[in-house]
Amino acid sequence: MKIDFVISGLNPGGAERVMVILANHFSDIGHDVSLISLNEGDAYTISSNINRIKLHHGRIKAARIRGLFNLIGHYKDKKNRPDVMISFITLMNLLSIFVAKLYRIPIIVSEHNSYLRYQKPKWLCDFTRTFFYPKANYVTVLTLFDLPYYNKKGCKTVVMPNPATFTPIAQLPATRKKYILAVGSLDRYLNKGFDNLIRLIEPILKANKDWDLKIIGGGDKGKPILTDLVAKNNLSERIHFTGQVNNVRDLMAESEIFILPSRFEGLPMVLLEAMSQGMACIAYDCKTGPSEMITQDVNGLLIDDQNEEEMQKGLTRLMESEHLRRQLGENALKSLEKYSIENVANIWEGLFQEIKTRS
Repeated sequence: MKIDFVISGLNPGGAERVMVILANHFSDIGHDVSLISLNEGDAYTISSNINRIKLHHGRIKAARIRGLFNLIGHYKDKKNRPDVMISFITLMNLLSIFVAKLYRIPIIVSEHNSYLRYQKPKWLCDFTRTFFYPKANYVTVLTLFDLPYYNKKGCKTVVMPNPATFTPIAQLPATRKKYILAVGSLDRYLNKGFDNLIRLIEPILKANKDWDLKIIGGGDKGKPILTDLVAKNNLSERIHFTGQVNNVRDLMAESEIFILPSRFEGLPMVLLEAMSQGMACIAYDCKTGPSEMITQDVNGLLIDDQNEEEMQKGLTRLMESEHLRRQLGENALKSLEKYSIENVANIWEGLFQEIKTRS
């Protein structure tokens, strides 16, 4: 089957990473795959069998308008048209649906955040979801929470979990370093809850001198704000910013606890990654994501959304009990089967077959 993945750009991000994982997998199992971007960005390695198409050219300064014209021009040639387009992220989906309908190309659009979150401008996201998404063959969402919202709009909606990106470890290591890890863009520190994390962890770190916090992620705008907050809490020797790194898996495999203090999530890739490395995970039960991955006291700890006192208690509980950390880590490894690339790809293949049958 000829499959085109379409995205704005391959910059660092969860949706972009998922697209590359899927594109590589479908190429590896014999599909004819192209990956099309409309703007600069190549943060991920793609299979040599994938046709990489960069539609970045043109004098039009407005990126979305330029991308729309470039995509129209690309598919004007009939030989470039696929059996199915797969587009990620709301405003990219708007352009993709328009072009797909213009050329009668079947299209699946994929949301990678809850409908409660949106790109700016909000009105354009609302317009896209209300008037364009029902025209797509399928809309995929990450969680059951989002399903009724899109169904009410007349969309053919399917829950499509993200695939785990890291190969799960075979067994827990005998020892780990007493690091608490948090991962995410520092520029999105409000969404990721890093500001609250620094405040709530201050008394915990001062009471537990053998533990440190590492925050993994880049972000030139957010880092000065967070480092200033760390300094004000006298934690500069205890909280470490690693920047953007290529060895996240290694850091997870050697560290004890993963914390997800987010205010908003879709289906957090980093939580899946931490679970795959057998980490003891603790997360706020924000509206979407963590509760579909964590069963309380089985494979992780879920904390009432933004309840800092309860987060402090849960984190302290983990730090004080090596037995609990190992138990949660072992169960985390056992709970990942539904997120394997094979299982997720099978759901996609079902959609492809439905489209093929109806065409």
